[in-house]
Amino acid sequence: MENEALSNYLLVICGSLAVVLIVWRVTHVIVTYVRMVACLTNDTQRYFAYPSTKVSWFKRNILYSPIFSKRRNREFQLSSVANMGTLPTRLQLLFLLGYLATNVAFCVINIPFAGSFSDAGRQLRNRSGTLATVNMIPLFIMAGRNNPLINWLGISFDTFNLLHRWFGRIVAAEALCHTLAFYAVSAQAKGWDVAVRGSLAVPYLMWGFIATCAFVALTIQAASISRHAFYETFKIMHIGLAALAVAGLYYHLNLKDLPQLKWLIPVIPIWIADRLARFTRIAWHNFGCGGTKTLVEALPGNACRVTVTMARPWTFKPGQHAYLYLPTISLWQSHPFSLAWSEEAEDLNGEKLAMNRQDVLAMRKTTMSYVIRARTGATDTLYQRAASQPEGRLWTTCFVEGPYGGVHKMHSYGTVMLFAGGVGITHQVPHVRDLVAGYANGTVATRKIILVWIIQSPEHLEWIRPWMTEILAMDKRRECLRIMLFVSRPRSTKEIHSPSSTVQMFPGRPNIETLIGIEMEQHIGAMGVSVCGPGGLSDEVRQAVRRKQYNGHVDFVDEAFSW
Repeated sequence: MENEALSNYLLVICGSLAVVLIVWRVTHVIVTYVRMVACLTNDTQRYFAYPSTKVSWFKRNILYSPIFSKRRNREFQLSSVANMGTLPTRLQLLFLLGYLATNVAFCVINIPFAGSFSDAGRQLRNRSGTLATVNMIPLFIMAGRNNPLINWLGISFDTFNLLHRWFGRIVAAEALCHTLAFYAVSAQAKGWDVAVRGSLAVPYLMWGFIATCAFVALTIQAASISRHAFYETFKIMHIGLAALAVAGLYYHLNLKDLPQLKWLIPVIPIWIADRLARFTRIAWHNFGCGGTKTLVEALPGNACRVTVTMARPWTFKPGQHAYLYLPTISLWQSHPFSLAWSEEAEDLNGEKLAMNRQDVLAMRKTTMSYVIRARTGATDTLYQRAASQPEGRLWTTCFVEGPYGGVHKMHSYGTVMLFAGGVGITHQVPHVRDLVAGYANGTVATRKIILVWIIQSPEHLEWIRPWMTEILAMDKRRECLRIMLFVSRPRSTKEIHSPSSTVQMFPGRPNIETLIGIEMEQHIGAMGVSVCGPGGLSDEVRQAVRRKQYNGHVDFVDEAFSW
């Protein structure tokens, strides 16, 4: 009964945190909507420019703060393919430590360690096994790409991925504690040899041992070093080991008719539902209506522009990303890529004229464009294949899973600063187009848009040239948009020239804090700062935003994809 109560308390804690975050999310959405509506016809927006001292302290010291002084997204790189991962924010660390401490406390509370060793061992065995099973519910919820909490809570999949990894470690630790406690009690009565042989001879004990081994193996192979160095192998093994762990635990509980089975039952439909949702997304957007058509163009700077003509129309929002499957390049592997551009066009290759609304909709085709930088593995193979084709153009097969993301909107900020490093520009270009169009139509509060893009060479401008040409031709673009290009490795000073006062090019790397400070001195209304790029750039922008919290209302959005 005590184990049952503690299990319920653990789920209540998780549910209560989710409710609190949903309330926070709803409040944030209401506040930003009211701010946007109030500022549509207000060019000064002075009321929203002033910061709240308490909120500024919270954002500076908790919400945006790394664990230590600066490092957060910059990876601990061991080689070109292996790294030790990134660090959580201070808020994430506080949650993880609190949840870990709660699990430790629940494992040992009211267990008589000072009394009989056998009694204490049996209770610890039952308690840790029960909590491990209960923790699998949030563990599998956080693993899904179609997790509804991502939109409800306004928390990115990147954050849920971090929590999923740590919840998995908690489950593995509790499963290992459960198994070791069982062996310790059995060995005291019968000896280690008899205990081990007996556990392998009895079916329900054998399946429990298999499940524990699978959990431990999952924890080891999911470490950042192996995950990044051998991602495709990791992915297949991870799915297989997870299925083995669930199956082993199911038989362990079912053969003995243990009451903890009720906590495991929800895990199976959660996992199946996410897989079905992913399969449905892929099937709906990629099959039928002529299927998808994919053009891969090799670009300067070891990059590819991938343009996918979708089978069915797709409503595009800035900040979205999708997972690309390229079976001719890598059979199983998929990675998230930011959607850089989307257009609607008619399929002129149709064999019949549109005679009704259904035919008209069938002729509408959505193109989704991505820029992929060649690194190692599949991305390098894709670039080499495209570069080897005539004119660097390759037609291939690509399946798109998505859309995901698009939670963060910048419409309510009077001033928006968008930082991009390298291929991170693909995330910011849709925001630029969206905000410039909104400014011209009078549907957003934004009055100033500053795009800061750091590139290694001017040839990288070719990545987005057709899209940026279209943006620069938009109505009222000169009134609201300013672009600053920083070339970190120019070959000569002749490469650096500014086309106009609104599009400027500079050599070297920018001083992030100085740029943000200049805009803070003359910002309009609330200010939103977004960054997408290498971890070092994200950390610099984060630090600068934290230091300027008391100078004005400024929010920070960090777009990162961890895998």
